[in-house]
Amino acid sequence: MKEDQHKINEKIRVDKVRLVGENVEVGIYPTRKALEIAKEQELDLVEISPKADPPVAKIIDYKKFLYEQKKREKVMKSKATKVIIKEIRFGPNTDDHDYEFKKNHGIKFLQDGAKLKAYVFFKGRSIVFKDQGEILLLRLAQDLEEYGKVEQMPKLEGKRMIMFIAPKKK
Repeated sequence: MKEDQHKINEKIRVDKVRLVGENVEVGIYPTRKALEIAKEQELDLVEISPKADPPVAKIIDYKKFLYEQKKREKVMKSKATKVIIKEIRFGPNTDDHDYEFKKNHGIKFLQDGAKLKAYVFFKGRSIVFKDQGEILLLRLAQDLEEYGKVEQMPKLEGKRMIMFIAPKKK
């Protein structure tokens, strides 16, 4: 934890501060007077915005302030969405039954809100079938059209042809 993110009490080295806070007459005070007011209330004088002219200081319980700030950050972090990417792997000569089976998995992944990374893996000399692999991925994109939209068209990277599909928002 960074203790030095705010200047508190005696660490404030300016002549005057704009004082804000509860139970305080808002205004510009000499720093010494602001410190006395804070000590009377058994609270801390915390420099909130040092760039202002004069700097803004607030009379608060610093530990409680840090705790509240940490709690807010935790809530914000928990509300951030996490992107899950599920993969489906095909061979260039995948037959219809396997294709249907993997397509159904793709539908389930997209309905669950995960992104789908579909790829055709070319082993050895099967790279000569790269057009078949592309046709397979485009067919998959067409079959999954109502569940998601293509984020990246099929692209050959080394021995893999990769395509990304993102789920449609409900």
